[in-house]
Amino acid sequence: MKKIILLLAVTTTLFSCKEETNEKVKDVTKAITTDVKQSLDTVKEKAKNAIDSSKIKEKAKNLIIKGAEKLEEGAKKVKEEAAKK
Repeated sequence: MKKIILLLAVTTTLFSCKEETNEKVKDVTKAITTDVKQSLDTVKEKAKNAIDSSKIKEKAKNLIIKGAEKLEEGAKKVKEEAAKK
C-alpha cells in the first residue's frame, strides 16, 4: 500500500517537474512499478502456498479420522475374539 501511494506521489510530481528531473522521475516510477509488481507476485505466491497447505491439512485430517476408525474396528475385533475364549 505504501508503495502504491509513493508511486502516485512520484507520478504527480512528474507533471510539475522540469525536464531534467522528469527523466529521473520516470526512472524512479519504473523502478517503483517493478517493485510493486514483484511484491504482488510474492503475495500471490504466499496466498497460493497457504491455500495448498490448507488443502493438505484437510487431507491429513481425513486420513487421521479414517485411521482412527480402522483402529476402533480392530479393537472391537480383538475384544470379540477375547470374549469368545
